Amino acid sequence: MADKLKLALYWAASCGGCEIAVLDIDEKILKVAELADIYLWPVALDFKYKDVEALADGFLDVCLFNGAIRNSEQREIAELLRRKSKVMVAFGACACYGGIPSLANQFDRDQIFGRVYFDTPSTVNPGKVLPQTSYRVPEGELHLPTFYNAVYKLDDAVKVDYYLPGCPPPPSLIWTAVEAIVSGNLPPPGSVIAEEKAVCHFCTKRKDEKTVTAFRRVHEFIPDPEKCLLEQGIICSGPVTRGGCGERCLSANMPCRGCFGPTPEAIEQGANMLGAVATMVEGKDEQALAKALETVVDPLGTFYRFTLADSFLRLRNRSLTAREAERAGAAPAPKEVAS
Repeated sequence: MADKLKLALYWAASCGGCEIAVLDIDEKILKVAELADIYLWPVALDFKYKDVEALADGFLDVCLFNGAIRNSEQREIAELLRRKSKVMVAFGACACYGGIPSLANQFDRDQIFGRVYFDTPSTVNPGKVLPQTSYRVPEGELHLPTFYNAVYKLDDAVKVDYYLPGCPPPPSLIWTAVEAIVSGNLPPPGSVIAEEKAVCHFCTKRKDEKTVTAFRRVHEFIPDPEKCLLEQGIICSGPVTRGGCGERCLSANMPCRGCFGPTPEAIEQGANMLGAVATMVEGKDEQALAKALETVVDPLGTFYRFTLADSFLRLRNRSLTAREAERAGAAPAPKEVAS
């Protein structure tokens, strides 16, 4: 059919779960095949970058781009797909907020390379060899992408039209997005395809407004499935995280990890969650707070697990996003991002 949707899917710095999540819509994938022609989907079909380069600008209707931007190749493909696509969707937490990969922003490139190639117990590298962006061999010159000093979210590299969060996005929201795209009934540009209310609003666990003196992790005890996990001393990011996930973690008696990103009110998800935790501490005096927070294992990884690249901290990635630059009247960020 001539009017089928022209679709591209791409996988940058992520675990690949978002790619597989597309298949979680089960038999509806056959409906997608009826409605859309796929012009790029490296995880499932054999495509080459040159095939995308040959397309006219704006040829693709939609690109579902998952993963953060860790290296020059990922940025170049993001820019290529942005040119070729009418609509760019940040698909999943890594594209929306930096995700798990952006926790690496606690360290710079030299620290990461030193750990990976020199310091790990299993590494044997007496020559202190590091990856090079180019290397000449008899057959010609080999090239590797430039490893950036930091991890960036997708809209640090290109303009994003819609955000579909989650780690990975749940099938129900994926299908909601597909239906909206096919029908043309899209929300305003810049919208997050999720609920505006927090996960706590949808949680059915009982809340008794109890306080705690310390925090534990789920492997250390079996929490009461009927009671609020935060009131049992388990860090649950439900108070500051967008709903729309179907509360799958909570239904398995596991805490919300925050993968849907901040609610509209909780602009800084990590700081807001730290504030929510502080209100749970018995006594709430400075000494009690300090003692309780000492029991939180890996605070940065706990409170900013998915949003470090989208936080005010901006560790290692201090360049302006395109939207921030526009607001400030500044020039756009350079093609190769520098810390």
